[in-house]
Amino acid sequence: MPNVIALGKSLHPESTLPLVRQSTPNVTGPQGLPSPFKPPYSRLVAIDLNNGDILWSVANGDGLRNHPAFKGLNVGPVGTPGRISAIVTKSLVFMGEGSDSGVGTPQGGGGRMFRAFDKKTGKIVWEMELPAGVSNSPMTYMAGGKQYIVVGISGRGYPGELVALALP
Repeated sequence: MPNVIALGKSLHPESTLPLVRQSTPNVTGPQGLPSPFKPPYSRLVAIDLNNGDILWSVANGDGLRNHPAFKGLNVGPVGTPGRISAIVTKSLVFMGEGSDSGVGTPQGGGGRMFRAFDKKTGKIVWEMELPAGVSNSPMTYMAGGKQYIVVGISGRGYPGELVALALP
């Protein structure tokens, strides 16, 4: 998502910094779309680091497929914009859709889905709707010979908490 960063003099009377980051409005697309660029607005991309080739690319989430700008078009998943982080295990990539707290886009950004993608193909092998959007990078740990994925969630009117999921 495009973001405009501006520097200017601080408006805080006690600031000693010569320049600070200024608030700027989010850059949006036509007809209220989250970006001036064509979708997907969020994607997971696998790159061969030996030669730079893109091995596969998939939209992360359905996104705003029901937006009036897409009416009459056969639009596949357009990706859910948000601040998103992933974790990679031996065979899977785990990634949410970002916090649904309103950070990121005028539409609120983020979603409540948390997914496991096959690392070789990008296909979704598992997904779950969480009570709120993912608000941090997933973490992993081992306990009792079992691997767990832990992710923090929070959102509009939903206090932050951790969700731990066990891998089979």
